[in-house]
Amino acid sequence: MASEVTPRVDLNEAEELSLSLSEALSSGDEQEAVQLCQRLSKLSVPVSVRVNSQAYPQESIRLRVGVEDAQSDAGIPVTVSASPDMTIAQLKDKISHDFGFAPPLQRWVIGKRLAKDGETLYSHGVRSDGDQAFLFILSAHAARFTLHQHKQDQDQQRLDGIMESMQLLPRGLGRGGGGVKTAAPPKRPYIPPPPPPKPAVPPKPQVGWACPKCTFFNKPTRPGCEMCGEDRPEDYQVPDIYQPDQQEVLRIQQEGLAMLQYEQAQQEERDRNFLNLLATEDQNLIPNATEADCPICFSHLEEEEGVVLRECLHTFCRDCLKATIVNSHDAEVPCPENCESKLLDREIQALLTEEEHQRFLELRLSIAESRSEHSFHCQTPNCRGWCIYEDEVNEFNCELCKETNCILCRAIHPGMNCKDYQDDLRIRAENDQAAQQTKQMLESMLQNGEAMKCPRCDIVVQKKDGCDWICCLMCKTEICWVTKQARWGPNGNGDTSGGCKCRVNNQPCHPNCQNCH
Repeated sequence: MASEVTPRVDLNEAEELSLSLSEALSSGDEQEAVQLCQRLSKLSVPVSVRVNSQAYPQESIRLRVGVEDAQSDAGIPVTVSASPDMTIAQLKDKISHDFGFAPPLQRWVIGKRLAKDGETLYSHGVRSDGDQAFLFILSAHAARFTLHQHKQDQDQQRLDGIMESMQLLPRGLGRGGGGVKTAAPPKRPYIPPPPPPKPAVPPKPQVGWACPKCTFFNKPTRPGCEMCGEDRPEDYQVPDIYQPDQQEVLRIQQEGLAMLQYEQAQQEERDRNFLNLLATEDQNLIPNATEADCPICFSHLEEEEGVVLRECLHTFCRDCLKATIVNSHDAEVPCPENCESKLLDREIQALLTEEEHQRFLELRLSIAESRSEHSFHCQTPNCRGWCIYEDEVNEFNCELCKETNCILCRAIHPGMNCKDYQDDLRIRAENDQAAQQTKQMLESMLQNGEAMKCPRCDIVVQKKDGCDWICCLMCKTEICWVTKQARWGPNGNGDTSGGCKCRVNNQPCHPNCQNCH
């Protein structure tokens, strides 16, 4: 059975296609480049595409480099002549040639990013004089770089230099032909063979973590990078078998002592703040602890001359705060700085005299009564009693004068029901001025729509709140508030001849009817 033979690739064709692709890309022929890429992909050969150095700026730039290693406390500034098209690998070779640092020991950080060998300086933003870069020199032990490797690299560099010089000779000088006398090829210098390598001693395995930012290898117990301060990776675990050295033990002890001192200082600060809070809680007014200026009168306030408001911590002089309270027309006194905070009752009482505080309380009570929707003031002359009533409540027993007020009639009529009182009111209104005023008040309520007369017993009734269904207290007639008619006729519930025809033929009794009766 014949063995399967792998077909050979035509490298000449691959070279021609690569050159044609380079020309197509340089000239911007997109269609031709696509076709050449398709043909190259079918050959499955390794191909490298790079930007020609002529496309980059050709002028030389002076690159500012900060050089550090694991033992230095500060970076050493160095100026290096470079070009934007230079790769990191070429830059490493230049540093190795100029300063003697082997490329495996160099770690370049440009623009807070670890640079790779195949990348150019241009890709890292290095394009003009004065651009900066950072070079960290690893120790040979950290980079696992041996002396034998260093000698091999030097020998390889010498060989590369010799081969490059031979390639620069004119063609035909090394061969005879055509009867033309040719020069003898130059003799290669004798390069002694390298000594046999010594048996490699496996390096002692390092225990620790590499910094993700500057690649410095740190001891396992360090919480941050010793070089750049980067935090230790969260997923790193200190090995159980790790035994820190004496220097590391001393550092851990110092860190523990510093943490203990920090916690003690925090606890002492909390205790002081708690004692200060207890001291200020017993004070109605908190004085200012530092010098300040009153934002109202702009007077300078020495320590403990002003007042600091508890809610917003704004500082004012006492006179301005007192004037703000006295001239306030609101039940709650806002901060003069127009913030959302209010003065506390204990602050207001401490700033005012007893007489001023009593007037303020009376004003606050009056404001609260006037702004309440269902408030009722006691009808006893000079009585300050008042209440906020609900829909089902018709009487108010004043706790100050002990009188019983009728909320419906807005009067006090002991021993009389509402009908008897209103009938008596009509008779007394001819000679009694007070009765005349009460009668006018009831008539005004009827005209304004705030009250109505019962369609059965003719007493004045009113709807305090709730829906449009009300009930007369005297004759218990159900009344429709919007139509001012009886809900039902003489035959009782279901008789729609009373005037209110709500829901007859599924129609409301009035355009303003809430359809709730």
